[in-house]
Amino acid sequence: MRYPRAASRATRSSRLAFGACAVAAALVTGLPAAQAAPATALPLHTQGCVGGFDCDMSNRIAAADAYVAGRPGMVGYVLRDRVTGAVYRNGNADTMFWTASTIKLAIAEDLLNRARVGAIVLTPEDRTLLESMLATSNDNAADVLWQKYIGPDRMAYNNAFRANGMTGLAPQPTAGHPFPDWGFQQCSPADLDRLMNNVLDTMHPDDRAYLLDRMRNVDTNQHWGVWGAGPSMRPGLKNGWSDEQGGWVVNSVGFAGPGERYTLAIMNDLGDQGGYTEGEETTTHVAQLLLGGRG
Repeated sequence: MRYPRAASRATRSSRLAFGACAVAAALVTGLPAAQAAPATALPLHTQGCVGGFDCDMSNRIAAADAYVAGRPGMVGYVLRDRVTGAVYRNGNADTMFWTASTIKLAIAEDLLNRARVGAIVLTPEDRTLLESMLATSNDNAADVLWQKYIGPDRMAYNNAFRANGMTGLAPQPTAGHPFPDWGFQQCSPADLDRLMNNVLDTMHPDDRAYLLDRMRNVDTNQHWGVWGAGPSMRPGLKNGWSDEQGGWVVNSVGFAGPGERYTLAIMNDLGDQGGYTEGEETTTHVAQLLLGGRG
């Protein structure tokens, strides 16, 4: 959550060929959500499909791209199948967006990693703040944890973010706040994709299990974005939304499917074309098109 603090910070400023598997955009654009994503997974065939995805997923990607083309603002997303290794990046996957509160996932990972090796000791109060930061995207909780564990040179978090996969992350000028600040960061969907997979692939199993459980049990005000994959896919996520100087940004990063098979990072810069509602609708429907009923 970022919009309660936006006023004080207002000065801050397809690459997959589908071949015979592609579906026509006219068949998918504008369909109601219940119709756009099948209730059950379609048969999986790979003949004639490229990019490491089977034809069902190739069709889903074509549907998502057709949908995004008609939505407000700029949308970047990265979809990863962790079983086959297939990755799809749309045309804005490497574009820089304001992170909004998706960066709180990176904060949580770093704090748990540091506590695991004994570099810090998280108090019961710290863990309550961490829970609140993940469950309701509480900004004040993030502020307290940021200032407490940022380190003497104020770079402890940002150094960890890069080490944990967010190699393109760039802290931005903070309009009078001490630099850097968690609320003044930009990254790409590709950065969020690497972050999510770093959580899944490198964290201590106990810390990973804890974090995934918290991401699956966010407050109902977070039930959008990757949540659109649907309950059968058991999604988990960290969302972020913020009214920036250039307009709203609405983002979602998370996982879905058996064994967290799929990861999805979606970032939507609305500019002057819409607001929070439109961004929530876009991110949720992209997740539904790509992952709903996939199995």
